[in-house]
Amino acid sequence: MSLYDDAVLVLKEYEDQTDLRQAYLDHLAEHPDGLWKACHAGHITASALVIDPEGGRVLLTLHKKLRMWLQMGGHCEPGDASLADAALREATEESGVPRLSLLSGGPVRLDRHPIPPPCHCHFDVQYAALAPPEAAHTISDESLDVRWFGYDEVADVADASVIRLLESARARLAA
Repeated sequence: MSLYDDAVLVLKEYEDQTDLRQAYLDHLAEHPDGLWKACHAGHITASALVIDPEGGRVLLTLHKKLRMWLQMGGHCEPGDASLADAALREATEESGVPRLSLLSGGPVRLDRHPIPPPCHCHFDVQYAALAPPEAAHTISDESLDVRWFGYDEVADVADASVIRLLESARARLAA
């Protein structure tokens, strides 16, 4: 199965955010290259919120270009077999945390947001990744900082998108 086919299947199976989900599917139908950064009409990205459920905390990155505290994530690459693989690769690369595992059940949320040129719009497919106990992290070239935040601290540092992602991931953890 190609990454394109995987993306369509994942989105068709995602049951929440119906209108936004359809916008993602419409984008892919209109843009066969809609998974790649070269698609200037916008492109699918994959991200993962790294969670330490035992410690009640999440690992966020201070994005170098955007200067915002965000979950780990980014562009799909030709070697990614699936959106889940892309999200896990990005989370591992940007956090330096080995042995992350995605929370079961597929994506946790979708978030479409504008990005300054040369990108125009990211159609982000958001997952949650569980960190092993006592996970050590590193700062990647794409980050100014990487830091653990308690669940109750996220609203003080992150935007509404990250807060919604954390709420959805915590709800899935509790289910």
